[in-house]
Amino acid sequence: MKFDPKLYGPQQVTQEDGAYTGSRFSEMREALFANPYYKAWGAPGELPLPTFGVTLRRVLSGILPFGQRWRFQQAAHRAVQSEADMRWGPDGRGFRRLLHPNGVCLFGRWEIDAGKDSGYTGYFKKGSTGLIIARYSTCCTECRRGRTRSLALVGKIYPTADPNHPEPLQPANFITQEDIGGSRVQSINDAEMRNTPDVTPWRRSAGVPIFLLTAIVLIRADKRITERQLYPIAELGKPQDEPTRAPEYMRLVVHPDQPRIGGVDTDFRDEILGQIYGRPNPRKAGDEENIPTPKRTLTFNIEVSDQGRSCGLFLKRVTVEKWKQIGRIVFGEAIASYNGDFVIHFAHPPWRNDRNDPNSLARPNLRRSR
Repeated sequence: MKFDPKLYGPQQVTQEDGAYTGSRFSEMREALFANPYYKAWGAPGELPLPTFGVTLRRVLSGILPFGQRWRFQQAAHRAVQSEADMRWGPDGRGFRRLLHPNGVCLFGRWEIDAGKDSGYTGYFKKGSTGLIIARYSTCCTECRRGRTRSLALVGKIYPTADPNHPEPLQPANFITQEDIGGSRVQSINDAEMRNTPDVTPWRRSAGVPIFLLTAIVLIRADKRITERQLYPIAELGKPQDEPTRAPEYMRLVVHPDQPRIGGVDTDFRDEILGQIYGRPNPRKAGDEENIPTPKRTLTFNIEVSDQGRSCGLFLKRVTVEKWKQIGRIVFGEAIASYNGDFVIHFAHPPWRNDRNDPNSLARPNLRRSR
């Protein structure tokens, strides 16, 4: 599907969001593989992956009282109110991400196998195995290594190990990110993704105005703007009468045995695809395959903790102690596609004053119906 630079799509909550009852892993995968940006990733003659810009003009669209409603604020409210997995919109073209527009989707398994019971519930519990669809992205326009960018990994965990599970399921969404102000890590192997990242605003440089606007719209949408609680995972597949026990902190780090992808100015999306597929052989005449065969997996360790502290507001530092590895995410496929950038949607969990108490929403109007 061709990208229209004027596209905004439905940023606000729509009837499509309200009609959501779950999704099938197989249908999600099929949709995300339907329109890749390439015929054979990495093959000679393929164009670079498209890069969509994050601009002040876009995030200010509709802010004036005599214009349309502020799309950025609509998007922030929708992110915490809609649980939809795909937002196709009335024309089937999805919606333009005002932040994190450039990403690559990954598919694999969520596995919890701590040596002893983790003490948590749901899909943090020992023995939990589910399918996962994730999106690896960067906060702004910059995608290349060695430049200031903030990498993020968000995911949907499905409570099944069967990729062809016939009934729609409601996955648990999570959100992790590097320092929200940005970092200059050379490789995804060095990035530390946390649900409670540090914040160093001045690293945004010319992007500071967008950073400040982001803070404004998020604080109007929910109580906390730099932390995303983990209770959706702790409540996935949990008996209703069992009290929720969710960790406070989670970080995802690439397994130390994972190889590194070299290159100068490497786009993180090419790095992800290279981890799984390697560089493909040149295409043969008549070969219409979209991607080469996976050559290896990409593994992230899952670590959690309940001991930490944060200080600062505008400049924020989160110090976490006693990380404990309880499992891993093993990705076996990846795709960079239009639907992966414009249609898939990840819900932000509304803030609870007590992360383990469903009745403690800081803003009860954000309560979602099941």
